[in-house]
Amino acid sequence: MTPKEIRNRKTARRTQQNRIKTGFILMLIMSAVLLFFIIRFSYIAASGHVGTVDLSQKTKQIYQQDNVLRARRGTIYDTNANILAEDSNVYTLYAVLDKKSVSAAGKPLYVTDKNKTAQVLSQYINLPADKILQFLSQKNYQVEFGSAGRNLSLDVKQKIEAAKLPGIFFTDTPSRMYPNGTFASHVVGLAQLADSKTENNVSTKQLTGILGIEKYFNQILTGKNGWQVSKRDSYGYNIPGSKTVTKQAVNGSDVYLSLDARLQSYMEQLMQNVQDKYKPKKMDAVLMNAKTGKIVTATQRPTFNAATKKGLGDLWRDSLVEDTYEPGSVFKLLTLSAAIDSGHYNPNATYQSGSVTIGDSTIHDWNNSGWGTIPFSEVIPRSSNTGAVAIERSMGAQVWQQYLNRFHVGQKTGITLPGEASGSIQFKTPLDRAITSFGQGVDVTVMQMMSYLSAIANGGQMLQPQIVDKTISNSGKVTNYPTKVLGQPISADTAKQVIAAMRDVVEKDYGTGSVFKIDGYENQIAVKTGTAQIAGDDGKYLTGSENYIFSVGGIAPADDPEYVLYLTIQQPDLTDTSAEKIMSEIFNPLMKRALKYRTTSADLNENSIKMPKLTGLSAAAATKTAQEKGLTVAQVGQGTKIVQQLPVADEKVIAKQRIVLLTEGAMTMPNVVGWSKNDVLKLAEITGCQFKFSGTGYVTSQSLGAGEVLTTNKTITVKLAEP
Repeated sequence: MTPKEIRNRKTARRTQQNRIKTGFILMLIMSAVLLFFIIRFSYIAASGHVGTVDLSQKTKQIYQQDNVLRARRGTIYDTNANILAEDSNVYTLYAVLDKKSVSAAGKPLYVTDKNKTAQVLSQYINLPADKILQFLSQKNYQVEFGSAGRNLSLDVKQKIEAAKLPGIFFTDTPSRMYPNGTFASHVVGLAQLADSKTENNVSTKQLTGILGIEKYFNQILTGKNGWQVSKRDSYGYNIPGSKTVTKQAVNGSDVYLSLDARLQSYMEQLMQNVQDKYKPKKMDAVLMNAKTGKIVTATQRPTFNAATKKGLGDLWRDSLVEDTYEPGSVFKLLTLSAAIDSGHYNPNATYQSGSVTIGDSTIHDWNNSGWGTIPFSEVIPRSSNTGAVAIERSMGAQVWQQYLNRFHVGQKTGITLPGEASGSIQFKTPLDRAITSFGQGVDVTVMQMMSYLSAIANGGQMLQPQIVDKTISNSGKVTNYPTKVLGQPISADTAKQVIAAMRDVVEKDYGTGSVFKIDGYENQIAVKTGTAQIAGDDGKYLTGSENYIFSVGGIAPADDPEYVLYLTIQQPDLTDTSAEKIMSEIFNPLMKRALKYRTTSADLNENSIKMPKLTGLSAAAATKTAQEKGLTVAQVGQGTKIVQQLPVADEKVIAKQRIVLLTEGAMTMPNVVGWSKNDVLKLAEITGCQFKFSGTGYVTSQSLGAGEVLTTNKTITVKLAEP
């Protein structure tokens, strides 16, 4: 062999050896990779996870359908079963434009006739047809229609669905409807959507109470969501033969409040009139049944419209239970009650009015010079601070404190509203004790004052203020909230004597409350006025004639008390009037109307009519049936069939009462001139439309003409005036 051949053979041998080595190495690498995959797949098969991803859950998501069965949140009613808060869904309209969107049977699930669709939708949402057509002409898979296509009512949704427009769909969102708008808003409260989970751990959104009764009774109002689990194939259809597991939802309980919508609406009007005219920084008002402790009306300013949420940021707190303040001279009624009941009061004895010195401090009457030497019987009518101090000193600290404890001063009432404060009292020094006699050095809540006043109005028995009549569960179980007596701090005879002194506040020519006389109820109105100083940020009391919390506590009729009414008004504009005159603009008409309802309350039972079922009837037949019952009929819509009615079937109504009937088809505005506010509120409830009121009494004009189409996204203004 030549040297060249030898070299070639060696080269060939090395090349073959390198190939063998490379092949071996590749086999090792491939074996390692294969082993890795075997180990990895074995681990995945055993653990069911890829990283943090649970494969079983992924598979479950593909083939298992989990549906939430929503529980209905309980409805909140007034004492006469008028709806104050109820569940509702709002709907968002959208259109599918992609022509690839078809059903399994090949049926179009997209908009096929854009011009027709635009024309139909323009009848139900607040957009003209040409604007809707612009939305429908976009190149997107699907489109929404802005604010005009959101928050649609069920009625509007059903009307659009009835047109059977291909490609038109809705998404729904649970919501809470407050048909009365500004109506005891902080008391009734609010519920809003919050994250929640069902029993089988499915995430959902659920209405949750965040204020007032909605918050306090949230657990029983909420109910319990159910769920449904089914198997589906890759096309989304249920797999034949697969088992569907269902747990039904349990609806929430209904809550019936003691509020009377007739008087509550009237109070809201009166309060707003005063708010607009005199611009106080704050107001509170409560009317209570003196014999039961049930709250008939309750409101505050600032307040908010629960339907629109307008004004909600001005004052979030329920000031009736959460805010404490020095009550001022209305608290003198407790001082007088304690002195009479303990035997330390002689109405004919006299004292020197004007000023009194306690230690290094001098206490003055509101009239600094006083009225000379006067009898103790004039302390309450004149609202004398020095007289109250003299009465407290005659009792002594031990007796006075004993009665403060009997009245539960500094303790919560236990009312079923969230966030109730307990108040406080300063009682260490002689000066502390002296100023408590006229309502300083003691912090109370409005509801505590209602409780104190109830003892005077109810023969010495102090009642717990109550806002709830009863609850009714989904199964029909009724839980009543009966009258609760918190104690008897004074005797019935003492209570009568205190009411007599309160009568003098109104009837005597030197009384501070003559402005609270009510025509037709002479000598039957008993009140006590109050003026409390306000502490500034530096701890010192503010100065100036307007920097006070003015108040009045009233009882009527004085001979046989039925109502207790308490008002507070903070820092109003007193340029052209007095605080007492301002408060009388609320006190007098509200108390007069309450007393009128009291004297005619038997009418409802004596002349009551059982509301017939009119839904499902033709409009003509329903109208005839209602008129034969003696009812006044208002029809909404031009349809031929009745789909909704208010009041509902079987509810008690009285002769000539106006009822509202809704037909199918487009909602149209009736002529509401001459209607009461309560009648218009029925119209608002049955249509879902927003109404804004001005004035009191009966409707004199309406911003939307009779026969025009009603839409839920436009506010209708109605003006009212007394006849």
